[in-house]
Amino acid sequence: MNNYHFAVASQSFFLNQEPLEEILRERMQYYKSCNKDIDFWFVVNPKFLSFLEKDIISFNHSHSIAAIVSLDKKFIQWLKLRVVFVHTGCFQSKSIFLPEN
Repeated sequence: MNNYHFAVASQSFFLNQEPLEEILRERMQYYKSCNKDIDFWFVVNPKFLSFLEKDIISFNHSHSIAAIVSLDKKFIQWLKLRVVFVHTGCFQSKSIFLPEN
């Protein structure tokens, strides 16, 4: 069972208002320089949100949602400080796609 940590916001926010591509590219270069496997993903309309408690996630679902999911809690905490307007959380699962309750 893995602990996944995430930062979620509207897809428009991530793709149009923040330099997300640059942030993730720099993170990939850092991982490569440390010989570390990539442990983060950018997910559009993540299904795992529907498995989480309703009071944790309250977004306007008329907009497309996106999430950055990682096994590295510190990366998501850093991302929250860097990007600010995101909601963070975590879940446990064998797979990023099917959280277990």
